[in-house]
Amino acid sequence: MTRVIIHGCSGRMGAALTEMAAQIPDIEVVAGIDIHPSERPYPIFDTLSSCAVTADVMIDFSSPESLPLWMPEAQKRGLALVIATTGHSPQELAQIDELSQSLAIFRSGNMSLGINLVQQLVKEASKVLGEQYDVEIIEKHHKEKKDAPSGTALMLAESVNDGRVEHLQYTWGRHGSDVKRKEGELGIHSVRGGTIVGEHEISFYGKDEAITIDHRITSRQVFATGALFGARYIANKKSGLYSMADMITERSAVTTLLAQREQVLISLEHIPRDMALVTELYGSLAHNDVFIDMISHTGAANGYIAIAFTINEGDILKATEVVRAFQSAHGEVSVNITEGITKLTVEGPGMEFQSGVAYRVFSTMATAHIPIFAVTTSESKIAYAIYSTDVSSAVAIIKEEFAI
Repeated sequence: MTRVIIHGCSGRMGAALTEMAAQIPDIEVVAGIDIHPSERPYPIFDTLSSCAVTADVMIDFSSPESLPLWMPEAQKRGLALVIATTGHSPQELAQIDELSQSLAIFRSGNMSLGINLVQQLVKEASKVLGEQYDVEIIEKHHKEKKDAPSGTALMLAESVNDGRVEHLQYTWGRHGSDVKRKEGELGIHSVRGGTIVGEHEISFYGKDEAITIDHRITSRQVFATGALFGARYIANKKSGLYSMADMITERSAVTTLLAQREQVLISLEHIPRDMALVTELYGSLAHNDVFIDMISHTGAANGYIAIAFTINEGDILKATEVVRAFQSAHGEVSVNITEGITKLTVEGPGMEFQSGVAYRVFSTMATAHIPIFAVTTSESKIAYAIYSTDVSSAVAIIKEEFAI
């Protein structure tokens, strides 16, 4: 059970946190901090120092001005922190960085889980579109929001620059009679009105086309859910500054599952240990425009090596002709061609930082008695060849194992 104190419990986000926490079995809000009274199912105190309730984490959804008021007490208690307020000055951000030397702190300019995906999309778009596209960001929030631009807009602007060689300089809106767009600028524009929870548009403008990535939030429950997940994540961490990306990466051992059907597995054994022969084989396949994938090349055993690879089903006639000719030229070689194969790929950004992912994949396949014929791996991906008839079962158990 993660015990939580909500700083700013009487505000709108405090209400959303209280409501959402009641729906999460392993999270308990044990106290609130706020100078304004409210009806909450837990005791409320004016300050953190006057709160005698023991907790694991404090979620701060108050204002940047409260930072120096609770920092000393949080440090004294060794209280893990989720800092969900935005609009901190550079000096306040430096204080948070310093505090993270002794406390575990989870901080994000936006507590939405989905905004992390948007950040990745923006970064990739910036990489692909390059220097020839102009970039503009428009953010919209309710009329009571005090800071502008939003912390999320700044996060997204950083993502744009993360995908570029030359960083863009931020321009905070435009006004006047001489505001022609300058080379190397990124415009950030703020709209305030009504009860808008949060909207962000990142647009890439090129010659005769525009690409826009749009993220909209219609309920504060989205922020509340992210903050509570952050509290659960940070509760047992060692000191340091953690982000939404850190949490999602750790949770996301596998986030993507792809099935590439209509594959054929070709295996060749008893190939004399001679790299000239291997080069001959691969050269003949390339010359005949046969695309090969999932290459497995075993080490020498008794002077022989074995090679296996997959091809697209449409290339089977050309590939068969090549490998049979290779077999005829080198009589010791044996060839096996297996049709009805699917390449199933599991991928996730957290795979690089977690051990045991490959074991979980293989153990689930073994439990379901699904044979695996070939495997390739990288830091964030495992691809394996199975019978196409086993794909539905394999997908179901992988989804169950990794909760995707």
